[in-house]
Amino acid sequence: MSTRRGFITLLGGAAVAWPLAARAQQPEMPVIGYLYSGVPETSAPWTAAFRKGLSEAGYDEGRNVTIEYRWGHNEPARLPELAADLVRRRVAVIVAPGTVAAVRAAKAATSTIPIVFRTGGDPVALGLVPSLNQPGGNITGVNAMSLETSTKRLGLLHELLPRAARFAVLVNLNDPNADYYTKDLKAAASTIGRQIEFLGAGNNREIDVAFAGLAQRRPDGLLVVSQGLFTNRRSQIVTHATRLALPGIYPQREFAEIGGLMSYGTSIPDVFRQTGVYTGRVLRGAKPADLPILQPTKFEFVINLNAAKTLGLTVPPGLLAVADEVIE
Repeated sequence: MSTRRGFITLLGGAAVAWPLAARAQQPEMPVIGYLYSGVPETSAPWTAAFRKGLSEAGYDEGRNVTIEYRWGHNEPARLPELAADLVRRRVAVIVAPGTVAAVRAAKAATSTIPIVFRTGGDPVALGLVPSLNQPGGNITGVNAMSLETSTKRLGLLHELLPRAARFAVLVNLNDPNADYYTKDLKAAASTIGRQIEFLGAGNNREIDVAFAGLAQRRPDGLLVVSQGLFTNRRSQIVTHATRLALPGIYPQREFAEIGGLMSYGTSIPDVFRQTGVYTGRVLRGAKPADLPILQPTKFEFVINLNAAKTLGLTVPPGLLAVADEVIE
């Protein structure tokens, strides 16, 4: 009896030990640190696009990769501690697909963990990398070329409103790109002989204050600069512009989809997808220093005819002809 009981005990112990040994032999699932300046609700479609790109590279959340999300909730001061927390977590790579402030927070937190960013401004001019072709160090990413499209937006707004004399520009002056935006837009306005007035807004409350000022100044049109704060607060901005009956052009199609008059810019889902693909390549062993900064190839011009009718505007046939999409 004792021999048989000993055999059963040994067999039971082996049955428990085998799964434990098998689990120990499985490689630990890599962890991505996702550092975003905004809130999860308004960025959900873009987060999904990031995961789509990650999947294209062979990684699916919950299957062979884990994602630790850190949200700044439009408070830049929180980003350094959130980045430091991801470093303490010893993530395999940090993704910073929002504002330049998030990229800088990640860069300041680590010089060894790979960083993949998405930024609207020139990453060389912003001091993020020394070269687009050879970024060097532990950082690479995607440039959405938001600066380059700002002057194009001003031209489209002028084409819609050829008799307009004065345009307002909503800009976050706390953004590191602000000086580049203002300089280029001033030059573009001078070229077409129009006046522009810059309205600074660095948080939700200041957006409300800026539009209260517009109600008094009554410019002929509005241009919204492509910056993370405004993209995250697009509903607030479009609601204000609609209330003031102010024709506006916005940096992404998502503004036009919720009632904005026109939009022109890079496809945000596409650049988030590209960011996901690059993150997957880094997880597979590619060094950020060897991955050139990606440039977008897809730009979208969207016109919302419903918004135009509400404003009592007739969109010129030439603009309708070159639009990628007309919302009716």
